[in-house]
Amino acid sequence: MARLFHRDRPGLPDGWRDILTARSAQWALLDEAERELLGELAEHLLRTKRWEAARGQALTDEVRTVVAGHAALLALGLDEAAFDGVGTIVVRNRAMRRTAPMAGPARGVLMDAPGAVDGEAHAADGPIMLTWTSARREAADPRLGRDVVLHEFSHKLDMLDGTLDGTPPIADDATRERWVEVCTAEYRAVRDGTSAAALRPYAGTNPAEFFAVATEAFFTRPLHLRDTKTALYGVLAAYYRQDPASRFERGLRPRRAPG
Repeated sequence: MARLFHRDRPGLPDGWRDILTARSAQWALLDEAERELLGELAEHLLRTKRWEAARGQALTDEVRTVVAGHAALLALGLDEAAFDGVGTIVVRNRAMRRTAPMAGPARGVLMDAPGAVDGEAHAADGPIMLTWTSARREAADPRLGRDVVLHEFSHKLDMLDGTLDGTPPIADDATRERWVEVCTAEYRAVRDGTSAAALRPYAGTNPAEFFAVATEAFFTRPLHLRDTKTALYGVLAAYYRQDPASRFERGLRPRRAPG
């Protein structure tokens, strides 16, 4: 889609590019047009959404830029409407306690015991809550296969149609049917323990968590996801209108020596 890049972005701090260069491994994989667009989307989030800190966390330029920048990755093939369901973004300095079922020690097993969570996304215009220590660590190292910012903001994409069910708004009937077919099969595979290791067991919690975990894998371990779960990678690529595996392949190629 055609976009007009606006160089004057009052929502972004001075040095935002330097921050992402230092803190985001994803930033290094983007071409210049993608970086400009990511800046536009991040600026939209910083300027139009309410940002709050909790548990002693300071909302520094680094915190706001890294969180907004990684959230913007999701919308590089979409537009600002992807963030319509986002109201307040709360950044904490440590994890929260959970009471909902969580993934157990074996694939396909869920446990009712409480545990720690690095983020939450509340329905309607409720807040997104993120733990900065995890967001910072995961932004720097996609090999972890996790990104709490991508995870929680993908829940907000899922909620845009009013239902948290693992299927974001997809207008085309055939595309939506293919999405449901592929994701249902992969979700069941995680639940019964026959899924490949491309998705962590937490994907089996419910369809909404499956979508969020699959989104994390799509952006952080895209080559592995593409090679082991081609159909799932395909429906995610069609929805997000992105091919992160190609970015990672470009980033892995050795650079030609000067001269």
